[in-house]
Amino acid sequence: MNLIDRISHQFEDNMRASLEALELLAAPIAGAVELITASLLDNGRVLVCGGSGSAGDARRFAAQLVNGFELERPALAAMALSADTSTLAPVAAELDPQALFARQIAAFGQPGDILVTLSTNPASARVLGAIGAAHERDMRVIALTGADGGRIAEALGPADILLSAPAERTARIQELHLLILHCLCDGIDCLLLGVED
Repeated sequence: MNLIDRISHQFEDNMRASLEALELLAAPIAGAVELITASLLDNGRVLVCGGSGSAGDARRFAAQLVNGFELERPALAAMALSADTSTLAPVAAELDPQALFARQIAAFGQPGDILVTLSTNPASARVLGAIGAAHERDMRVIALTGADGGRIAEALGPADILLSAPAERTARIQELHLLILHCLCDGIDCLLLGVED
């Protein structure tokens, strides 16, 4: 086994996936930046949830909106639905995965708010439940997933935005999700602060 070759392959695979994502997702990412910024300027909030391994990325994205990304700016109204284990534990114990985030959206979501979902599994019951709850609250959804988007893509409405990483491997999807989230943070700061470069 040649480890250098394996490592090189990982980097090359990442670069191919990133270039393909750039071509497919630059315009939808820009649309998501505009959607989130418009909501925040209208006193809306961004609720973020992630299934399984994406929960950490959801918390990180919400924290970057609240605390700042690379520029100094006022706090933005964002909340990670996977952050409060006391709220999640009773629902998880009921074994109803669709309710895991949906109950929090029913409690905190308001018309005009944005739901950002992250899942490498395009059939995640938790995320599908969250999308349904967001639609019931007249919220728009920005869904990050992978491959063809699967059932998550099917659950989205015409006003929602699908950001599906063009990859099958979980590692590549997660890497692209992180890049997309950084693009969202940078774009939001750019629009809010009038940054040109």
